[in-house]
Order: sequence, then C-alpha cells, then structure tokens
Amino acid sequence: MEPRRRERQVIVVAGAAALVAGAAALVAVGLNIAFSAVAAHRRRKRQELPGFTAQVNLSPAEIKRLADRIITKAKETYDSVAAVPLDKVSFANVVAPLAELDALQFPLVQACVLPRMVSTSEDVRKASAEAEKRLDSYFVLCRQREDVYRVIKAFAVKGERIGPEATRFLQCLVKEFERNGVKLSQSKRKEMEKLKCHIDELNLKYLQNLNDFTQFLLLNEDELAGMPFEFLKDLEKAEGKLKVPLTSYHVTPILEHCKVGSTRKQVAVAYGQKGGKDNLGILENLVQLRHKFARLLGYANYADFAIEPRMPRTSRKVLEFLEEISEQLSDIANRELSILKDLKMKEEGNAQVGMEDLLYYIKRAEEFKVDLDIGEIKQYFPVSLVISGMLKMFQDLFALRFDEIKDAEVWHDTVRVFSVWDASSSDLLGYFFLDVFAREGKYAHTCVVALQNGCLYSNGTCKVPAAVLLSQCPKEFDGNSALLRFPEVVRLFHEFSHVVHHISNRATFSRFSALRLEGDFTEIPSLLLENWCYESISLKMMSGFHQDITKSITSEACQSLKRRRDLFAGLKMKQEILLCLVDQIIHSSENVDIDHLIKELHPKVRKMIASLFIDHLIKELHPKVMLGIPLLEGTSPASCFPRIAIGYDAVCYSYIWSEVFAADLFVSKFKDDLLNQHAGLRFRNKVLAPGGSKDSLEIITDYLGREPSLQPFIQSRTRNSL
Repeated sequence: MEPRRRERQVIVVAGAAALVAGAAALVAVGLNIAFSAVAAHRRRKRQELPGFTAQVNLSPAEIKRLADRIITKAKETYDSVAAVPLDKVSFANVVAPLAELDALQFPLVQACVLPRMVSTSEDVRKASAEAEKRLDSYFVLCRQREDVYRVIKAFAVKGERIGPEATRFLQCLVKEFERNGVKLSQSKRKEMEKLKCHIDELNLKYLQNLNDFTQFLLLNEDELAGMPFEFLKDLEKAEGKLKVPLTSYHVTPILEHCKVGSTRKQVAVAYGQKGGKDNLGILENLVQLRHKFARLLGYANYADFAIEPRMPRTSRKVLEFLEEISEQLSDIANRELSILKDLKMKEEGNAQVGMEDLLYYIKRAEEFKVDLDIGEIKQYFPVSLVISGMLKMFQDLFALRFDEIKDAEVWHDTVRVFSVWDASSSDLLGYFFLDVFAREGKYAHTCVVALQNGCLYSNGTCKVPAAVLLSQCPKEFDGNSALLRFPEVVRLFHEFSHVVHHISNRATFSRFSALRLEGDFTEIPSLLLENWCYESISLKMMSGFHQDITKSITSEACQSLKRRRDLFAGLKMKQEILLCLVDQIIHSSENVDIDHLIKELHPKVRKMIASLFIDHLIKELHPKVMLGIPLLEGTSPASCFPRIAIGYDAVCYSYIWSEVFAADLFVSKFKDDLLNQHAGLRFRNKVLAPGGSKDSLEIITDYLGREPSLQPFIQSRTRNSL
C-alpha cells in the first residue's frame, strides 16, 4: 500500500455529488484557472488522457506555486462555508463545496507530493517534501476550524434528505472534524497539540535509538559453524575474530543456519536488547501520552480512538479476535513444536526449545519436508515475463482490458502508462503507471500511490481513478530480463492488486477511493489475490525459464512454494499474535489503573495479566501464548518493535484480521476455479466497486451471504503446516 504516514485528512477527504451546484461550480472554475498557469507549458504534443488531470513533471518553483494556490483556494472555500447562516444551511452550500473542492484538489496535491518519491532531481524531491509538509499541516488546521464545523453540524442536525453515499460522506466529515479536536475548548486544544508534538518527538527518538544501534559481536568460525561461505567471507575481521554486526541482515541468517545453539542464543539476546531500557521507557511514556490524547477527545483509551474508524470498531472486539485465533491455533502449534523438539533432541541432545531455536529448526524441518531450491526457482521469474503474465491474469479474471499508451507524459523514460477498460462495455475505467525499475533517488520500496481518485462532478463530468505502482526491480542487462526472487513476485502481485482495487472503484465521492478505505479492509483484496501466486494454473502464467520462456515453472515447484508458505504456520502466527496482544493491551488501558484493566479485559486475556508494566506484561504473556516457551532472558521485544511505537500503534492486529477475511473469501468464492471470470467480475462489482461508500463489514457480509468465518483461515494455513 501507499506508505503509511500521519493521516493527511484533506488530501483525500473529497468527492463530488450530482447535487452539487452554485458555490461548488465556482470552486471548480477557480481551481482550474489557478492551475492553468502552472500546467500550460506542459501541454505539448503528448497524448492527453481523457478524465485525467494530474501533472507529473513539475519543477521546484512550480511545486511551490501550486502548493500556495491549493492552500489559497482551500481557505476561500472554507471561509465561504463558514459564512453560511445556520438557518440557511443546505447540501449545496455546505457539504457540496467542500466535497468538490477536495475532489479537485486531490490530483493537484498529488502532483506536488509524488515527485518526492520518483524524481531524479534532488531539488525537485526537496521541494516536493517541503510542499507535502506544508499541505499536511494546513489541511489539519482546516479540520480544526470551529466555524466551519458549526455550519456542517447544523446541516447534519437539520436532517435534509440526501442519498446514502452523501449521508456517509457527511458522517465522515463530521467525525474527521471531531477527531481533530474541533469540539474542544481553546485550552484543551492547545493541550492536545502539545501532546501530539511530544508524541511525535518520542516516536522519532524511539526510531533514532534503533537506527543508532551499531553494536556487533566478535565470533570465531567454529562459533559460526553451519554458516554459508558467502556469508562468512563478507564479514570484517577484528582481534582475530569475525565481526558480526547486529543488523537483521546478519542476525536472521545466523538464527536460520548456525548449528551452534549457544551462538544463536548469544546473537538473539544481543539483538533483542536493541533499543534497550531507553526505548522501553519511551514506549511507556508514549502509551501514557496517547491515553491522555484519547481522553481529551472523549475516548476511554487510545485503542478505542485508533480502532473506531476501522472494521472492529472497539478494542474489546480486537482482543476477542486475537484470543480466539490464538486458541484455534494452539493444537496445530503444539504439534509443530513437538516436531522441533524432536529435531533438537536428535541434533543437540536437548529437547528444550527456546526462541533462539525456532528459525533454525523450522529451517531444518523445511529442508526435510520441502523439495525446493530457491536459487533455481528464481530462474523462472524474469521481470518482463512476471509483469506481462500478471497483467494478463488480472485482465482475464476481472473482465478488464489494459492498453499501453506509448506517448503519454511521464517522469522517467522507463515508466509505462496503461489505460484500463471494461472488456464488455468498453467504458474507460482509469489509468495506471508502472514505475518498477530501480534508479537513484527513487523511493526504495514497492508500493502504490494514488494519482487521482474517481469522482462525479455536478456538471456531469467525471474523473477516472489513476494510480502508480512503484518498485525497485533490477534492470535488464545485455538485453536479458533481470530475475525476481519469489517474495518479490508476490509483493509485486500484491501491490498491483491495490492498483486494480483503486481503478475498480465506482463511488461518486473521491473520499471513498479504494486507497482510503477503512484500514483493515484496504489489505483484504490484495491478500486474497496473493493466493494466485501459490496456485499452479496462475503461477505458470507469470513464469518461464529465463533461457527458454516456453518452459514454465513445474507443478511440483508450485506445490512446494505453497507448502513452504504454510509450514509451521501455527507457531509463526502465534509470534505475531503475541506482539499484537501486547500492543492492544497496553493501548486499551493505563498502567496506573490495574484494577480497571483486569475488570475490563476479555476473561481469557484477564488471567494472563500479572502487571501492566510493559516488560513484565510480555514476560507473563510470552509463555502463555507461545506454548510454554519463555521470553529469552535479557531481551525486550517492546524496545525494538517499531510498529508498536509508530505507524501501527494500537492497530498491529490489522494484518492478521485482513488475512482471516481474505482466506474466507478465497476458499468460499475462488479456490475451485481460479480463473472464473464470472466470479471475478462479481467480486469486482460487489466488493471492489463500492470503495468506502459502504460499511466494509457490510460489503463482505453481503458478498458472502453470511458472517465471515475464522475457520477457512485456520484450515487453509494449517493443512500443510506439518
């Protein structure tokens, strides 16, 4: 998905409705005039893209001027809405102008912020980053304007009859203002801003401590027995020993391959102290500050604040979900653990498995149970073939047609542009840009960025969705396509699923774009579609031996890849659940109120709690969730787990939640006929098309014809786990 940063309330809070008139039309004209000066010289003989207005090649000066104009026009519109008398409020003069303004602004804002991720010019990237910071700050202020909120609230109370999507937009609008503190007194609002600043400072300090961690261990070759020669030869030497930096790049291979149990333990303990007591103290302070922040806004705790706009709605629901899935996995996880104990007894004469042993013995078991050479598998995934096969599969499954546009304006000569059409009606649905090859200065990870949201304007014109898929695939060499590792294939496929989700959106309001859904729902379609990467019929479409592409990957290799994914799924998921539980518990009540926490928690979780201090909490939870395996003495997972500290605070559960829903959808609707276009089209229309215009849980329940179930996930992940 698009990289997660602090919510940019304005950038995508917009949309248009057929009822929009008057002031909204003036806004549209004003914005178009404002932007024309910037865009005029860009109108060359490049092919124009109907329904697409985002600009992709702005200079630093143009980025700054455009950001200025966006802010100016936003202020004019907000001032206009604020001036509406409370007894004269209507959809046309209150909600519609804000909706259409935001819809018009989205591609303009993205024109400012995309260059930070893709431009080859350092000056352009710097200007883009500065513009993004300015726009983020200004739009937060917009959502804190009490005068505007008062008018919006007056219209909401009035109860004017509007359509269901407009009603949902209004509800979102009101909630966004309230979550930004608009109902607070001036003194409380200042307190809230101080808390946010303090939280931001501590977030950065937590990450900085992790980044500044440069410790290493000195080990001799005997202590590193079992490590590949390629790993050892890259290590520096110091004091007659090998210098092993404590980075994930070095630690993970050691935990997977080193035959010496004492070395694995030494490395795991040293790495588990990353961040140390400083980060543990920072996290405890962060939790307290987050609770204060949430209470200012009227929430019982921070978790309820964070989860309110998401699918579960409450922290209690999340805790129940995590406890249930943990319990459901216990039987299979116990059987998996028994296998590891047997392996350790045979190799080391000791069946006591510690956390430092899990990766090593899972790897050993994998060698016995899966006949798969990862190096050889890579030979079947040339970049060009993976992409062409992926595009064909999505076209076939979802009844789409992708046409490449050769002369569209792009920001780099390796970028490809495609239009997307409905295969039956030939209606234009949107555009996507493929920027998949590595280059200096480009954003380093695979992700999707929305360039434009689909929406309908008051005059009947519409904009179609457009998105960019960014990646860092290796370039061709001597005319030969570079090769992708299998995890890179899955990641590319996952992210392109977001592209198709975005373009399939048919909501009227830009606010309900597929990339701005409830956080838990955004990942469900992509996790569902990841399953195609593990099935022979679909994987063969994306593969071919690099020296003879007519030879696709074998069915046996496909089965091995799937088996490798599912091996020891119970134990792997238990580790995730443990950290999600810690995240949820610490954010659902405060350390100072132990009695309250014990009363409020789910009964099965309640028994696990001995103390609310984070390190003690983990020590208590660890053996209970991990089937008796204690926390590795001397380690502090909370001090080196950045998701809890920043980005996924109180919502670490989200990925597991999405996996469960995705598994149910796959098993129920697709498993028996992967390329069934009727099923794909129905999914596109029923699940992807509504975007955020309907409640996510309602969309999935209606599509399934029942409440979602946990069982397909448990069964699909544990069938091949042993």
